[in-house]
Amino acid sequence: MAIEIPLPIRGVFRGFSVDKVPAEFSDDMNNVRPIDSLEKHLRLGKHPGLKKWSATQIGSAENPVVAMATVSSVV
Repeated sequence: MAIEIPLPIRGVFRGFSVDKVPAEFSDDMNNVRPIDSLEKHLRLGKHPGLKKWSATQIGSAENPVVAMATVSSVV
């Protein structure tokens, strides 16, 4: 007997008991996104990994980091 479980593509839904969570929601998720970040397909996947952009140390006690921004690159 196959059990069909709908994909939680609409995110996390908190505030109700587990058996009252609407379809397409989950009561608990961590590091999951509903749309593939590279191919833009509807399927569950992990967030893409992060890696160091530079080996240079940024910030110090004398020169603290005071602002941050998001940067994307295309290879």
